[in-house]
Amino acid sequence: MDAILQIIVTGLTLGSMYALASVGLALTYGTMGMFNMAHGLFMTIGAYAAYSVTTLWGAPLPVGLLVGLLAGGVSGLLLHTLIVRFMLDTEDFQTTVMVATAGVAILLQDLILKRYGAYPFKQPVQIEGSFRLAGIAVTYQSVLILAIAAALIGAMAWLLTRTRFGLAIRATAMNQDAAQLMGVRTERIYLQVIIISGALAAAAGILISSLAGLSPAMGSNPLIRAFIICVVAGLGSVTGAGLSAIALGLFEAAIGYYFGVRYGLPVMLGLVVLVLIFKPAGVFGRQEVVRS
Repeated sequence: MDAILQIIVTGLTLGSMYALASVGLALTYGTMGMFNMAHGLFMTIGAYAAYSVTTLWGAPLPVGLLVGLLAGGVSGLLLHTLIVRFMLDTEDFQTTVMVATAGVAILLQDLILKRYGAYPFKQPVQIEGSFRLAGIAVTYQSVLILAIAAALIGAMAWLLTRTRFGLAIRATAMNQDAAQLMGVRTERIYLQVIIISGALAAAAGILISSLAGLSPAMGSNPLIRAFIICVVAGLGSVTGAGLSAIALGLFEAAIGYYFGVRYGLPVMLGLVVLVLIFKPAGVFGRQEVVRS
């Protein structure tokens, strides 16, 4: 029983961080048909922004978290304003934007490496200590991660399902032309979606780095996992990405507990292959995005 409880706590902690990373990726793809290769760098930028504000400037931890989210959102804004919006009407948008954002990711990672160096840092946005729950030790940091992830994902769910802005996003995701005929300014929606995606990715980066540490390449591994989750859920399914992230977090925690942490990612990749064989559109898959 203690082992099961430990797997659940660890799995929920992992799953909540993966959910923040994958929901933003799924939202961008579902709305724009765009796979953002710089998504992992949004995580890195948010994490380093929080580190810089709290460590170098001495700001309180909540301020560091908010600045990290802001940095991720601003990164998304700049990516769309300087690059993505000029590619929206190109014939091979999905391919060209993937290549362009991959180039941006490489450039930004190199700039971070030059500014902070390759030496890993400890993320100060965390709470020390633990408590006992039903015979197992639960860290306060795990509780903080779950609380922040639940608050952000809950706010995202409310935004998408209970507001006119969310209705506009869902309409744009279903059919761009029909949304435009109904008065939706789709290009503004694209910008807002990338900003939201950047902020969610930054939150994921801050939380992940609080456990794994800061490094310029820290976003690469979470990006792979976020992509795996989106494929399993079905590219573009935001709800599916969140649910799949929790399920795969529990699955990875169980694999890590019984067989070793190093087997977590390979087994997840094997799971993706099985899903693509039997459910090519993903578990929560839907029809392809219509952009034009």
